[in-house]
Amino acid sequence: MRPLALTVLVSAALCACSPSPQPAAPGATPTAPAAPAAAPKPAEPTAAAPVAAPAKEVPEGDCGDQSKLPPEQRIANTARWTTASEQNNFGFDVYRGDSEKGEFTKLTKEPILGAGTSDETHKYEYRDDAIDPCKEYWYYVEGITTSGAHEKFTPTFRAPPKVRARATAPASPEPAKNG
Repeated sequence: MRPLALTVLVSAALCACSPSPQPAAPGATPTAPAAPAAAPKPAEPTAAAPVAAPAKEVPEGDCGDQSKLPPEQRIANTARWTTASEQNNFGFDVYRGDSEKGEFTKLTKEPILGAGTSDETHKYEYRDDAIDPCKEYWYYVEGITTSGAHEKFTPTFRAPPKVRARATAPASPEPAKNG
């Protein structure tokens, strides 16, 4: 048996990485209280099929570093995942890379705390506002057991660019000089 037995309802669906409509505190915010339950029943992993959304045009915007903007004005990717139950779950770390194959950097300074052992559904999210909104990024979530073991919890998933570079007017040619 694997040391980290978590059942996934929705495992960081591609649509989960989207601009956050609300500001969030740095790091993560579990949206359900951690409530340990006695003798959890093992459950079969299930995954919700991502719903194909109609393709939408990427709006124009400013590219590059957003660190000078207030956090509530930054464009962010928000990774969201849900567990149906948890067993010996200490928490989660979120990783980001510039490509699907790697190199990934841990984003969470401290783990997002898990629910320990619980038969209840728990929802988690991590808001990443340190992005260039014109780039695509790749993410995955790693689970951490109460004994300290780390295990990849989600598949690697893509967050598409949120904006495309603003169109700039072509430079006007210099007038010809006679003479």
